[in-house]
Amino acid sequence: MSKDLDIANPARTQAIMNAYGLRVKKSLGQNFLTDQNVLHNIVATADIGQNDNVIEIGPGIGALTEYLARAGHHVLAFEIDDRLLPILEETLFDYDNIDIINQDILKVDLPEMIATHLEPDRPLKLVANLPYYITTPILMNVLAGSVKFENIVVMMQKEVADRLAAEPGTKAYGALTIAVQYRMAAELAMIVPRTVFVPAPNVDSAIVKLTALPPRTHVPFDEAAFFKVVKAGFAHRRKNLWNNLQSLFGKLPETKTAIQAALDQAEIDPKIRAERLTVDEFITLTDALHASELL
Repeated sequence: MSKDLDIANPARTQAIMNAYGLRVKKSLGQNFLTDQNVLHNIVATADIGQNDNVIEIGPGIGALTEYLARAGHHVLAFEIDDRLLPILEETLFDYDNIDIINQDILKVDLPEMIATHLEPDRPLKLVANLPYYITTPILMNVLAGSVKFENIVVMMQKEVADRLAAEPGTKAYGALTIAVQYRMAAELAMIVPRTVFVPAPNVDSAIVKLTALPPRTHVPFDEAAFFKVVKAGFAHRRKNLWNNLQSLFGKLPETKTAIQAALDQAEIDPKIRAERLTVDEFITLTDALHASELL
């Protein structure tokens, strides 16, 4: 099919918007991608093949959906804006391997939807151009859910992408980094300039690839407790770990003794900042705090 006919062709995108009198909703973070090379790179990064089922979040007017449908077996897309449903029905009319669901991805029963719309026993991947304002809640909801994806390829604000793929000891490394890298390997695949969107956002974007990790051999005694410790560790970035742990557990003499015992057991310097600890070191610290009866 000619690129001139692609939904993402700038002229066709504008024609679709004009035909439907479509104005983007800033409240939904809508920015339509109009660069076919970027779409090709997204599909290539996700390594979409003819056997793959794909979940898409926020298809918009169908630019990325079209590319996913061409490359994959079946696409299940979730669009919260009901104004876009008739547009998607028209733009994606030629494809019989797409289901559009008019629901909020944060509220949908994803396992049920997958069981209803997708053939089982096929590789499952997630691809999305995420709205900036809700990137983190969507990502955390997906990662904490029961659905296991072979990989997740998402476009987001570059600043957030940098945080996902950050290394310990860097400014971008934080609680979000650990929440993601606890479950997935994160790779910054491509920077996407703001100029390839309609309308153009105020910042550049980036494509991040998250690949499922093998089962961890080193796991915390309790995941909720682990993330509680991680969140506390980064609560005040300029404070060292000792001060942040006191803010979490208190400053009574016996509490300070227990915190020190846990740090000694974990072989972690109390003066270190949380940004220098690896995921495994946070797991070790969480278990040590549990052994000291603080968790």
